[in-house]
Amino acid sequence: MARAFKQPLYLRPDDGMFKGVCAGVAHYLDVPVKLVRIIVVLSMFFGLFLLTIVAYAILAYWLEPAPSVEEPAGRSRLDPARQLDLLELQLQDGDQRLREVERYVTSDAFGLRNRFRQL
Repeated sequence: MARAFKQPLYLRPDDGMFKGVCAGVAHYLDVPVKLVRIIVVLSMFFGLFLLTIVAYAILAYWLEPAPSVEEPAGRSRLDPARQLDLLELQLQDGDQRLREVERYVTSDAFGLRNRFRQL
């Protein structure tokens, strides 16, 4: 029995590891992403390395990213692990900027400029 594919094939960069090609193919075929990745790796080991790389590159260039789906208010698209990673990066960035400000405020140049302003 032939299966009719009604949805278009898209890249899924949010679910993918590199460009989202395997995740897009898995979503299109309605199979687990790990299965598609295993098939890709096995095809590379069993003599189809160049064909697999070329097909992946063509799909990565040719396919469009999946359109974003509007989430209900108050819900985030990111899973908790990615949210924590994002928050950690933001915290590190804020910490770095705070260190730069602290370094400037405690520098001799800041003290000198402050004294000239007070004159």
